[in-house]
Amino acid sequence: MLATLSNKIEWISTNKLFERCVIAVIILAALLVGAKTFILPHAVSEALSYLDFAITVFFVLEISMRFAATKSLSKFLSSGWNIFDSIVVMVSLLPLENSEIALVARLVRVFRVMRMISVLPELRFLINSLIKALPQLGYVMLLMFIIFYIYAAIGNMLFADISEFLWGDIAISMLTLFRVMTFEDWTDVMYETMEVVPWSWTYYVSFIFLTAFAFLNMVIGIVVGVMDDERNKQRMAQQAKDAEEQKALRDEEMDEMQLLLNEVRALRKEINQLKTD
Repeated sequence: MLATLSNKIEWISTNKLFERCVIAVIILAALLVGAKTFILPHAVSEALSYLDFAITVFFVLEISMRFAATKSLSKFLSSGWNIFDSIVVMVSLLPLENSEIALVARLVRVFRVMRMISVLPELRFLINSLIKALPQLGYVMLLMFIIFYIYAAIGNMLFADISEFLWGDIAISMLTLFRVMTFEDWTDVMYETMEVVPWSWTYYVSFIFLTAFAFLNMVIGIVVGVMDDERNKQRMAQQAKDAEEQKALRDEEMDEMQLLLNEVRALRKEINQLKTD
């Protein structure tokens, strides 16, 4: 009885229609968070509160079904997304609305939108690829920081007398360089220094070439490379799974053929005995 119920829960939790319902509820939860940012009539606010409670109950039932479908606590907790979903759902159950930390409850309800990532495999693939690319991206970010620091020091030495507001110290200079890298009115910064130092355009052009072009392409290349590796791993894992299924199918067919051969041999033996008699 319990095994049958567990199988039914597993079938429901992996059903495409149920997954679409979960996605629809997550989207509804996101719209609910946005709606609460407006000034609404009291009746509407009350209705949204009941709707928020219903969404929380749905999430509790959904996470409970997923836990029951895994049939093992260790297996369920082996997935970081299951842990994230469980924490978000459990914190949503805490009665924090009328407490001093009501902001925590509202923030957690905002994070419920991120459950879309755990539901959609494509989004999980993107996030996992970004996480695995972080070690390589860390070295690129370190190198970019070094370039920022060097250029900020040079900018402070060259242009501090021209504009204390933009180049007053190394921290402000780094913020100015970030503005230049993102192309936010960077020409205004350049023309201001060119009025005093005509060749200062080389400073900005070289910095933009190193950061906005070279480093950005390096980041894109690292992320795309990691995504390709992950897709290849998934493809190889799927091929290995298909090969195992085909092998199991061939073994089953061989067993059936062996049984048929044994039956044929037994029939021949019986026929020979009848002929002898």
